[in-house]
Amino acid sequence: MQGKNQAFESMFIARQPVFTPDESVWGYELLFRSGHDNEAVIDDESQATASVIADGLTLATEGMDPAARILINFPEKLLVEDAGFALPRERCVVEILENVRPGKETLAAARRLKDAGYTLAVDDFFGQDELRPFVELADIVKMDILALDADPARIKAGMAGLPGKVTLLAEKVEDNETFKTLRDMGFSLFQGFFFSRPEIIPGRKLTAAETTKLQVLGELAKPDFEAARLAAILQSDPSLTYRLFRYVNSAGFGLLQKITSAKRAMDMMGMIQAKQWLRSVVLADLNPSPKAGELAYLAVHRAKFLESICSSSNRPVCEPDTLFTTGLFSLLDAMLGMNMHDILKSLPLEESVVEALDGNGELYDLLRLATSYERGQWGETLQRLKKLDLDSFQAELLYIQSRSWAQKMLGYSKAE
Repeated sequence: MQGKNQAFESMFIARQPVFTPDESVWGYELLFRSGHDNEAVIDDESQATASVIADGLTLATEGMDPAARILINFPEKLLVEDAGFALPRERCVVEILENVRPGKETLAAARRLKDAGYTLAVDDFFGQDELRPFVELADIVKMDILALDADPARIKAGMAGLPGKVTLLAEKVEDNETFKTLRDMGFSLFQGFFFSRPEIIPGRKLTAAETTKLQVLGELAKPDFEAARLAAILQSDPSLTYRLFRYVNSAGFGLLQKITSAKRAMDMMGMIQAKQWLRSVVLADLNPSPKAGELAYLAVHRAKFLESICSSSNRPVCEPDTLFTTGLFSLLDAMLGMNMHDILKSLPLEESVVEALDGNGELYDLLRLATSYERGQWGETLQRLKKLDLDSFQAELLYIQSRSWAQKMLGYSKAE
């Protein structure tokens, strides 16, 4: 077990989605956390990328749509050493970091990759003349929108003179208004956390179907929820029963005979896991859009991570199911296009959960820990771990395990 833990420790990876103009997921950028003595810093970019190539790619892409593209950062050393050839070219994008300068060796290395059919991206371009040789070779040009203050005039100036063939990717897009402006300006790909910010629709009311699903979620969050009610919910929706059978008959359970009874399936899973599974799929069904699918995955991942942190810690007051509920409901506003306060009115939740979803209290601190991991904000992650008196290695291991669990819960695992 120790060797496995060391492998996790050497390659902790966050992944951030990249969206198309219709908010479908195009792919993900992998962000590596390297460090020692619990310092969340990247000491050696080459070592970080090498770890992703050697160990992390399979782990990071587990359960991911095979059509999703993967952006991986390349510092000068690994670019020149042709490390990119270790990656599958049909899926991975070699992202040349902003501090790599076009020279004889780096340009030759980029051309070798290009000639071999690899997709090249140039990071943090905003019009620098010194990066033009890379831009001429690139398939994708990334522009840091925050560095340009999200100013359309500055963004247009950075776009000036770009080859017509390049795909423009806007990174660090933090709100829906900026996303729409950039989409209208001609950007084709978008990275940032705009998708997790609620786009409030004035006068929006919950539909009957949404209200029913929220009521089910509220019921499932109650400590006195009974197994008979779980069976009744499944029986009322054949699609849920089908998905339950698909889940328990997946390779992960290692069954010799297929399960065809809802009661048998629930007995196999146990009440706690059955509740968690049902809450996860009901949440995923709230909104069928591609963006909401990514939000559902993120929420379920948060839920399991927070529950796991609670279960493995020595915190004096910590209810795992309360933490699961907090993470699960934390993105409802973005999924439904409504104020969180209005949504919470229809959910009979514990006061501590409501407080956290309103942005206050100790549970909110744990929620912020999860979001700092998602964003690859390693400095903030370290600060929050220290504040909460949590071991960084243990937290990272739980985060990775929770990601795998979320993928299986939502049917993203290909092990079926």
